[in-house]
Amino acid sequence: MPSILKLRPLLVCLSLVAWAGLALAAGPETGKQVAPGAGQPVHVTQEMVGAGAVSSGVTLPPIPPVTGSREHPVQSWGKPLPYPIIIADRRNNRLIEVAPNKKIVWEFNSPSLKVYRGNDDVFFSPDGKKLMVNEEDNYDIHIIDYEKRQLEWSYGAADTRGSGEGFFSYPDDAHLLADGTILTADIRNCRILFIDSKTAKVLDQWGQPGTCRHDPPRFLDLPNGSTPLDNGDVMITEIRGAWISRVTRSGKVVWAVQAPHVQYPSDAYPTQDGNVILADFSKPGRVVIFNPATKKVVWEYFVKRGEGMLDHPSLALELPNGDVIVNDDHRHRVLVLDRATRKIIWQYGVTDKAGHAPGYLFYPDGMDVDVFRDWKAAVGSK
Repeated sequence: MPSILKLRPLLVCLSLVAWAGLALAAGPETGKQVAPGAGQPVHVTQEMVGAGAVSSGVTLPPIPPVTGSREHPVQSWGKPLPYPIIIADRRNNRLIEVAPNKKIVWEFNSPSLKVYRGNDDVFFSPDGKKLMVNEEDNYDIHIIDYEKRQLEWSYGAADTRGSGEGFFSYPDDAHLLADGTILTADIRNCRILFIDSKTAKVLDQWGQPGTCRHDPPRFLDLPNGSTPLDNGDVMITEIRGAWISRVTRSGKVVWAVQAPHVQYPSDAYPTQDGNVILADFSKPGRVVIFNPATKKVVWEYFVKRGEGMLDHPSLALELPNGDVIVNDDHRHRVLVLDRATRKIIWQYGVTDKAGHAPGYLFYPDGMDVDVFRDWKAAVGSK
């Protein structure tokens, strides 16, 4: 998600991929390789490594089958959090799913820090069976099989940035679409890519590396959000200028507006009533919902200090019940905000304390809502 720059590429069928030096990665169907030296190696800092390969240590319950969809979700847990959430726990280098009762029900730990490190965003595929993950400062994206807990496909070169084929420079906000296309922003290359997950070929590109300015879709200015909409359109978030644009798949701009009250826009998404919700990746941070037609703010959360203050929130989503869930990255927590009272009504993570034991997070940077599996029936009363 944020960090004014993001990147990394390479294809991996990741089970038995051996990494040496810059390493090669092969796509599962094509066996295509990216030659060493095609990109620029990146120095890996301790901050980027974070806590290393860690686990919560809990015994995970059996995974229930997929019985719901985004259109027809499984039964709700009600307030304060209606469904479990999967969290990209960035500096713990893991994905972790937490139920509304705060029990850990699913976890994916890094199989190799060279290949998988710094997961930034995570989103379910439309059928709920796959997870799409991007890693900004590891310069790659991954598909993970949820039920197998297995990394099955990657694109990008570990610790290597570039703008040529098979490379990224800070990839962000990746989504796996129903037809197998991958949609992802490539921040520092000022572009958005459409990648065929079967062939690992780039199908389309919006924006041009080396030319960063707002003129969508021909040119983009540090895009850190590329949200697929139900009708096939894409909602683009550009950091510089706080531009939010809606563009058809054919490249026609439906509208383009500058988000109000926001210094550093992060990952705009639609709300149920046609407005736009996004986080301001700042300190103090805020969550803004605005009407793209009138450009007026219709709801806002902003606290300047104290327990309620947000510190670099990177993603805000409207929950099915209308409340708002937000990643509070630098305070190591995920929060649910009551839409009516603007109060924190649910929290996972200990404020300002990083950790990987149950109840803790370390720079949670992405999330999605699991409406696909009935975890309430499976573990809700246990």
